[in-house]
Amino acid sequence: MTETHVHAPPTTDETEPRGDLCIRTLAMPADTNANGDIFGGWLLSQMDIGGGVFASKIAKSRTVTVAIEAMNFRKAVYVGDLVSVYGHLVRVGRTSITVHLEAWVVRRKELQSILVTDGNFTYVSIDDNGRPQPVSPDGVIST
Repeated sequence: MTETHVHAPPTTDETEPRGDLCIRTLAMPADTNANGDIFGGWLLSQMDIGGGVFASKIAKSRTVTVAIEAMNFRKAVYVGDLVSVYGHLVRVGRTSITVHLEAWVVRRKELQSILVTDGNFTYVSIDDNGRPQPVSPDGVIST
């Protein structure tokens, strides 16, 4: 029987965040699931917010999330963890921007950052009417 791995491997070579800091927040008790850990959906939303900030800077416009892929929930996040989301550019398409996002935490009474989640998020640049608009590779909107 072949074993299928659904989740990311428990160990990783990642020792430092890659990319630009997009957002930093503190995990609070209101953000927990039924097990008392931070709810994965909360973490995903923080990553999406950070990625949206990153993509909007590149697009110099509003952006909307159109896809999330390759999410790896590597370690749990706990109440009191300082959560930082870092992003780096994967690609710029005609109207889209794909960003690799990493969520890192610093646990209470610790100094070392730990990679807890990462994935690729794709955003589309939109105009004032909510319609997709072209983005050039250098981040300047084409007309």
